[in-house]
Amino acid sequence: MRTLIIAEAGVNHNGDEALAFRLVDAAFEAGADIVKFQTFKAKNLVTEQATQAEYQIANTQKQESQLAMLSRLELSYATHHQLVKHCQSLGIEFLSTAFDSESLAFLVNDLGLKRLKIPSGELTNAPLVLEHARTGCDIIVSTGMATLAEVELALGVIAFGYTAAHSESPSVEAFERAYASKAGQKALQEKVTVLHCTTEYPAPLAEINLKAIDTLASAFNLSTGYSDHSEGITVAIAAVARGAVLIEKHFTLDKTMPGPDHKASLEPEELVAMVSAIRQVELALGSGVKSPTASEIKNKAVARKSLVATQNIQAGESFTGENISIKRPGNGISPYRYWELLERTASRDYHAGDLIIE
Repeated sequence: MRTLIIAEAGVNHNGDEALAFRLVDAAFEAGADIVKFQTFKAKNLVTEQATQAEYQIANTQKQESQLAMLSRLELSYATHHQLVKHCQSLGIEFLSTAFDSESLAFLVNDLGLKRLKIPSGELTNAPLVLEHARTGCDIIVSTGMATLAEVELALGVIAFGYTAAHSESPSVEAFERAYASKAGQKALQEKVTVLHCTTEYPAPLAEINLKAIDTLASAFNLSTGYSDHSEGITVAIAAVARGAVLIEKHFTLDKTMPGPDHKASLEPEELVAMVSAIRQVELALGSGVKSPTASEIKNKAVARKSLVATQNIQAGESFTGENISIKRPGNGISPYRYWELLERTASRDYHAGDLIIE
């Protein structure tokens, strides 16, 4: 199965339209399937009193309100339209995360996106999650900071949004019924991918917990991937080997740029290396069927062993531990028949070194 690779530009354009276009180009040149941005109106996203996360202060070397920081990182709707056209011209999918209702409506109604991403921070924002599902779009759900119970609640909201009539009133009970229904489960399996994630920038290796990919896949029976905030490319590659069907990774043109996410992002050459390594891992994963491969078959006779005469044996002479042994090549009688031959006599003459052909 081909891993879907999302190159997360996020807000690493620093509000600069030209830089946003260069990020699209870098994602395309690296071989990513999707380049993703973030769409929001800062005034709709945070209050004037909302403070920065510790990593944002550390990475920007500037302490200010989230509103002030995010206001500089907005992209205009006009720029969004231009980015979509640019992506279409290159053949890479444009995706963006909506952090508010107005932005979501713009992505779906104006840009015509058919795939959406619910970020970890919005997982418990049930009204916005419901709005995502009611679009009918495929949805990627990131689960950083979440418990399994919180993920299931969100999936219930999504199942309700996909299957319930708009006249039906939302409620926790209605979400639970939708999640438990055949129609709800069918919709989730057809349209939803769940991402394991550790919401820290960069995420400490000891807190990555890649085994949670298995847990999510087992708990919800949905396509499961990984949104990676770790440093470097090792963890993302390991996640693919662990079974992730989608990888999302932040990237930037230069880690030293000012901004909250640059330091925890890959530079273009690292993104290229990650994509290349993931494609190699996909080839190496194979089908899971344990059988000799085409290249192995030609080596069987060379590497395996057969029953051979260690001394001259005359017809009618008994086979013994002294006159037969097990040596290469492996195109004779299997060593599994060793004990059988010890109970028999030779039907023909053998010279020392001959393969036994009884």
